[in-house]
Amino acid sequence: MQLKFQVKGMDFSRAGQAATKIKKALQLAGMDPATIRKAIIIAYEAEMNIVIHAYHGTLTANITPHKVEIIAEDEGPGIPDIPLAMQEGYSTAPPHIREMGFGAGMGLPNIKKSADELDIQSEVNKGTKLWAAVFNN
Repeated sequence: MQLKFQVKGMDFSRAGQAATKIKKALQLAGMDPATIRKAIIIAYEAEMNIVIHAYHGTLTANITPHKVEIIAEDEGPGIPDIPLAMQEGYSTAPPHIREMGFGAGMGLPNIKKSADELDIQSEVNKGTKLWAAVFNN
């Protein structure tokens, strides 16, 4: 099964809706609760990164009985230094985003902790593609 969602930058009123729909689909598919938890952390953090940092993007979940793949692709400023962005607490979110309670620099580290496999490709001034997989227990 594949679920694909359009995500608009700075659309905080809809932020998290895609991750919620993915969670419901995983529950209906009978996935292990630990797998669901990991996949939803990845989906939510990836979705929020699009909302906070990009102009727009897509969040896709590919679901099989054995694996959940989360793919986030965006058009935006890109990530100039991926190893730096993977450090807990590092954030490029502007002050007004932080005042809303977002942009604490935990998104990519949380994705890394939750993923069994992870790949991030980014080009400055073009965008970012994140692919993460969680294997069903």
